[in-house]
Amino acid sequence: MSRPDTARVRLVGRRRTETLLVTPVVDTGGGRIPVEVLVEAPLAIELDGVRVATTQRTPGHDFELAVGWCVSEGLLDDAPVRDVRYCATGSALETGFNVVTVSSSPGRATVLSRSSRPSSGHWRTASVEEIVAALQPLEPSIATALPPAALAAWVPLGMAQVAERATTGAGDGAVALDGQGRVVVAREDVDQANAIDKVIGRLVLDGAWPASGLALFISGRPTASVVHQVWRAGCGALVALGAPTAQAVHLARTGGLTLLSAPGDHGPVVYAPERLGAGVPVRSTDA
Repeated sequence: MSRPDTARVRLVGRRRTETLLVTPVVDTGGGRIPVEVLVEAPLAIELDGVRVATTQRTPGHDFELAVGWCVSEGLLDDAPVRDVRYCATGSALETGFNVVTVSSSPGRATVLSRSSRPSSGHWRTASVEEIVAALQPLEPSIATALPPAALAAWVPLGMAQVAERATTGAGDGAVALDGQGRVVVAREDVDQANAIDKVIGRLVLDGAWPASGLALFISGRPTASVVHQVWRAGCGALVALGAPTAQAVHLARTGGLTLLSAPGDHGPVVYAPERLGAGVPVRSTDA
């Protein structure tokens, strides 16, 4: 008896989606039906020869993800990215294209205290207070000056870029837009933080860093760790399909980000700044 499902998993390779036969709850007499599901595979990230993380991701744009991850975790700062490749030694085929090495300045690598970043969103810094102390509030930019109506119009524009989510019902997208609402880069991944890191990595590799003047749309919910990523990237506005957490709102207000969400019941809502026209809010201690 053959085992087609097992064989197909082994043969997924670099594909981002896989077609599987599933059984509908409501039987229409047609038997099993084919559905597209998002592929998830591990990616080990190395910085200057040191393994710094392993994350689950959707294959594709792996170099961008590795660079963006290092930036979001504060491992690069202003150091240049000299080279990105699959595997420092050996063949990429032997590791299934699942190991990426970023080369920067010698000695910059830091071994993290964890081996993976879960989807629920954790960051390496021990507390919000340490995050606030390490980052300066953003300067006003084109993105922070955009009217809420313009940002709200970017929700359907951003969702139009998230094709795999529409096809599979899984994964999340991140889309960087300029002040005129033009798409600069759009990426998707099974993990929302990875999708953001892929956008950040692309901007770094294109020399468009820091991303001041750009806004970021995400198809998921803005957590505090997501706001931290966007703040570190220098984006002045964050537009989200999902509703934010309270800590995300406090952090956005502290950092001077404009945060707009369109969760559904109330339509688009501006969560940060606290009051429109009030300027950058004073740093709060309860963030």
